[in-house]
Amino acid sequence: MRLPNSFGSVYKLSGKRRKPWAARKTVGWKTIEDTMQCHPIYQFIGYYATRAEALSALTAYNENPYDLKADTITFKEVYDKWSDKHYETIKNANGYKAAYSICSTLYNMTFKDIKLSHLQAVVDQSGKNTPTLRNLRNLWSLMWEYAVIHEIITPDKRDIIKYVDISNAGNPNAYDRKPFSKKAIKLLWNASDSNEYISAALILIYTGLRISELLDLKKEDVHLDERWFYVKESKTSAGVREVPIAEKIVPFFKSWISKKSDYLICTPECKHFTYRNYYDSYWKPIMDALSLKYTPHCTRHTCISLLTEVGVDERIIQQIVGHKGQNVTQIVYTHVDLPNKLEAINKI
Repeated sequence: MRLPNSFGSVYKLSGKRRKPWAARKTVGWKTIEDTMQCHPIYQFIGYYATRAEALSALTAYNENPYDLKADTITFKEVYDKWSDKHYETIKNANGYKAAYSICSTLYNMTFKDIKLSHLQAVVDQSGKNTPTLRNLRNLWSLMWEYAVIHEIITPDKRDIIKYVDISNAGNPNAYDRKPFSKKAIKLLWNASDSNEYISAALILIYTGLRISELLDLKKEDVHLDERWFYVKESKTSAGVREVPIAEKIVPFFKSWISKKSDYLICTPECKHFTYRNYYDSYWKPIMDALSLKYTPHCTRHTCISLLTEVGVDERIIQQIVGHKGQNVTQIVYTHVDLPNKLEAINKI
């Protein structure tokens, strides 16, 4: 059966071969000066055991063309072609995009020439923490898998990714987890009318919530009239708790509750926040605008510090913030009534 024009061709190579069927595309023409005749320039998609496999590969290529120049295709080109398809299948690609930004030294390298030493150098010089480096290694695994599928590299080259060592992760530029200063808290209050997402930072400070707990908090678990909300899921068993709502942040809760979202804190489109989206799009720009250097986790330390400063009993602090502390027996067997928590949180 004749294939359509510009579709490419499939033919069988001579001799005894494990994969005798070739699939190729015409990618250009060259003129022979002596004869002035034009000859096609071919790029081979790959070699296959059967004609059906070769036709299938040719069809797949025509549906999703990729660069066939395995000898010249760069890391950046492989990423662009892989991400065009992969990002359509996932909800949030920010983690992979952040990981890709670390790879600038690889962008223009020929993909097949990248060695373990090049990848390890990216990791060692990144200064990033373990979660970021896990994303980086996952990104590479997916890219190398893509490159094998499209015969840019041989399958054995895929194995180098598992030897990339991320055990010495560390971010020399990371901020210490320290409480917000009184001046910084005042800056947040003064700017809270200008950006509603600043109120989220203040909610964190006056509740002691982990950022994941706040982003996952649903409005159905907020009992504003009674001034408390329920954290259903947390990273620790102590984190499942009733949290009091300080009077000074009640207006923030009312404002967020009025939005058409199941979650208390939501995106401008009233969707559920992922941490990466919240941090990159809102937290960091707010901190930069106010010339502050704090992470979301610093708010938790701030709440504990403020409660300690006004003399709140350690057992009540642990019940409010859901912290294990050092005396586990005290936490497990000491019940603190909500009125006592409310009284404590309203002191700060």
